[in-house]
Amino acid sequence: MRFRPSRLLSGRARALAVTGTAALAAAALSALGLVVPAAPAQAASAPPLPRLDITGDYVTGVSSGGFMATQLQVAYSATFKGAGIVAAGPYDCGQGTVVGFDACDLGIGLGTLEQQAATWSQQGRIDPVADLQGKPVYTYHGTADPVVNSAVSDAGVSFYQHFGARTTYHDTDPAGHSWVTPYGPVACSLTSAPFMNDCGDDPEGEMLRSWLGTVEAPDTGAPRGTLSRFDQNGYAPGGSAPALSMDTTGQVYISPSCAAGAACKLVVALHGCLSGQYLLGDEFARLGNLDTYADTNDLVVLYPQAIASTLPYNPQGCWDWFGYDGADFALKSAPQMRAITAMVHALGG
Repeated sequence: MRFRPSRLLSGRARALAVTGTAALAAAALSALGLVVPAAPAQAASAPPLPRLDITGDYVTGVSSGGFMATQLQVAYSATFKGAGIVAAGPYDCGQGTVVGFDACDLGIGLGTLEQQAATWSQQGRIDPVADLQGKPVYTYHGTADPVVNSAVSDAGVSFYQHFGARTTYHDTDPAGHSWVTPYGPVACSLTSAPFMNDCGDDPEGEMLRSWLGTVEAPDTGAPRGTLSRFDQNGYAPGGSAPALSMDTTGQVYISPSCAAGAACKLVVALHGCLSGQYLLGDEFARLGNLDTYADTNDLVVLYPQAIASTLPYNPQGCWDWFGYDGADFALKSAPQMRAITAMVHALGG
């Protein structure tokens, strides 16, 4: 399925020509083993999030954002009704180190990850794993992904199935390590900045249908809603988002119906490494194909933002799915997850 490119041509492609260059340069530095410099802190001049009528919360993400989405949905299973995991793996896959994550299903053993989650659930350090029963989880993994191997993605699906989640698995596209979208400027099989690929289909529509059932067709014309910045500092434990390797501002897309007071669903969408707004600007939101569905399905889309930092050490601007912000990275007490759930609750979720 393909869409009319009017949204892409109305500013999206032109902005990408500029912002994609920054991301490509950062990726090249990383490949050479050089540290990507931290993004400079911005002045917190954006407003807080508005209070809306939110009737259900969902979370999705790609790469480090996909691992983070799993953490959020498992640790806060009472909050999130469903998840969309793209190019990532099971809960607590990092086990405190980014080294060797590609074998987390083999070296650690999937049963170990399940038991750890069950233990933390019994201790109250995460929400009850029983809350995962029957909840929809959509997983996407490309067969040409050179970063996250298929066994790790499979392990993520098996983890959710163990706890009774209702899983949908799309693992047949020859996609590289990327967020696949009809507006992606990168060829399907490649892994290159800005890590948004076009494989000729619509994973976002599949994901939303797996969560919500029937959904209305996306609006492929000019956006009707508003994408705006908000202050992330106010939701970060300690009041400083940069101290958690998060940007001072995040983004939120609010469709006209939601802004007018309609009951709406909230989707939290988490970018991957080398893909935050400090490199790509608004491109994850503008090309990601979630805002298109927001306009026709009463959705609000929240785009929290991570940044590169030296303290904590996070040179590629990844979300903390392996412990750079502390040993509790997979628990409800994890600072980044506390910040994101505070945003969710501020919006009314």
